[in-house]
Amino acid sequence: MKTMIACAAVGLGALLCSPAPSHAASRVTITGEVVDTWCSVAGIMFGYGTAHHQCAVWCAIGGIPVSIHGDDGKTYMVLRIEEDDVTVANPRIVRIQTHKVTVDGDLVQRDGVNYLIVSKVADDKGIVNLTQDEYGVQPFGE
Repeated sequence: MKTMIACAAVGLGALLCSPAPSHAASRVTITGEVVDTWCSVAGIMFGYGTAHHQCAVWCAIGGIPVSIHGDDGKTYMVLRIEEDDVTVANPRIVRIQTHKVTVDGDLVQRDGVNYLIVSKVADDKGIVNLTQDEYGVQPFGE
């Protein structure tokens, strides 16, 4: 009997201490610059605006995840653009690299990362972060 009570206590403790299930997606509208996740998060090189445009295109074509660096200062990794293919390495995402966009989608936050499933690119202002004069064309410099 003591063994059964001990097993039940351990089982209940494990159940109460287990991690909570991931949060459900919430509907959001995000405005920010489409960025190359590798260079912007890793800080390997200057990763924003026109100075980084060509490198960002190469990374997107190569399958490096694309993110949106939000006006709120947060980074949102784009998992998918629903109006297009199921992969982020598609012509649509390459065409909007380094553009300032407003997107509607579902946000899932897990382990400190903001994941975004974009359902619609609501506004595309093109490239507005003109940093090339200051930094030269990356990754080659001036």
